[in-house]
Amino acid sequence: MKRTGSPWADMPERYGPHQTAYDRFAKWRDDGTWARLKQAVIALAEADEDIDWNAQVDSTVVRAHQHAAGARKEGWTRRSRRYVKVWVAPAGD
Repeated sequence: MKRTGSPWADMPERYGPHQTAYDRFAKWRDDGTWARLKQAVIALAEADEDIDWNAQVDSTVVRAHQHAAGARKEGWTRRSRRYVKVWVAPAGD
């Protein structure tokens, strides 16, 4: 649930109260447990030559500000309409 945007309260009930899970997560973050686990997994993968350091991850999220979409920077203004008088030749001769 770290950095996914998922609220702790959305955690499945089978894991118990979300506050308890968060407290445990925060304790392990603070005492370095997560860092040690990461290093152990990397060491095991390197020992088995089962790691590719050339992997790439793309999690691009692009959010444009309203002005980037062509809105006026000064805010909305009403455009004046231009009326053009058209002269039409009389039908005749």
